[in-house]
Amino acid sequence: MPARTLPPADVARLSAALPFWLSLLLVPILWLGAIKGGAWVLLTPLVTWYMFSALDAALGVNQDNADPATDEAQLFWYRLVTLVWAPVQVATLAGLLWYVPRADHLDGLEAFGVFFGMGVISGTVGINYAHELMHQRNAAERRLGDLLLAMVLYAHFRSEHLLVHHRYVGTPRDAVTARYNEGFHRFYPRVLRQSLTSSFRAERDMLARRGLPWWHRRNPFWIYWGLQAGFLAMALVLGGGAGVLLFLAQAGVAIWQLELVNYVEHYGLTRRHLGEGRYEHVKPRHSWNASHKASNWLLINLQRHSDHHYKPDRRFPLLQTYDEDEAPQLPYGYPVMTVAAMIPPVWRRVMNPRVRAWRRKFYPDIEDWTPYNRHATPDPR
Repeated sequence: MPARTLPPADVARLSAALPFWLSLLLVPILWLGAIKGGAWVLLTPLVTWYMFSALDAALGVNQDNADPATDEAQLFWYRLVTLVWAPVQVATLAGLLWYVPRADHLDGLEAFGVFFGMGVISGTVGINYAHELMHQRNAAERRLGDLLLAMVLYAHFRSEHLLVHHRYVGTPRDAVTARYNEGFHRFYPRVLRQSLTSSFRAERDMLARRGLPWWHRRNPFWIYWGLQAGFLAMALVLGGGAGVLLFLAQAGVAIWQLELVNYVEHYGLTRRHLGEGRYEHVKPRHSWNASHKASNWLLINLQRHSDHHYKPDRRFPLLQTYDEDEAPQLPYGYPVMTVAAMIPPVWRRVMNPRVRAWRRKFYPDIEDWTPYNRHATPDPR
């Protein structure tokens, strides 16, 4: 029988989707570091952070927009990478939890380096794919998202993101919106504390509106806690006490990566207050946009964040990019911007003038920005 071939249209769609599968290459790179040890354990963060930044510099930006009305059946190869990633990450994490504590060639620092790399992957890729999955109507996809978040002990992020962040982005009620001149090192402990409490309150209040107590089985926090306990038990069984410590290390790195990105995405951007606690509708201008080609491959178009908040139900290949007349633009992709965020003087030098320009452009009538700057400090300019 002749070999079956894909129709030309399917081949074209597969070819267009393949760059978004580059994230899978990080898994063998991570294992290479675990097997060889030494400086090889640094390869995963170097590739993730710096190779894609170099590719951004070489390849530039992609400002092409797919037809947002594209039928979902044509997105098969794009969806598939988000579906296969969860079992790949589970298998990788489980394998490393068994292998690394027993690897005589790895000292304690090298073992930590391997799981630092694991955290870079589970944060940069895993949480990002969970973000895509949690926005879908399909229950199986949402459960895969829960699984990925539980692997980094941040399962409540689904409730916080869907019920709090999307509703209150760009307002003082959203912990994740970084205030103007609020450095990352002040933002990070604040958002860790506030996002956990706000997500629980949001679910509790939803249950209360149905006449149910917070401890009702419909509270997704039972799922969150159960999955997280399961992964901690897996770490203990596979790697003993060392496995639990290494698991916690990768979770911490992943959470740090997530909140760095959250910090970048909305820094200093606010929605107009209409009075009586009401704000204008979310628009593309309320998120920083980036069209850098390679980092959008790695992050499945997360950097087209202006459109994600404007149309949260769009799957990642259909997210639109905007020019500077509609949305503020980041000068570099997220890998570079998150490094800058770790150095507050550099961050302020790069971003504060852009925030002030954004204010002049979109809200020239607002003279007093003090009510929008809660948690901020005076501008040192």
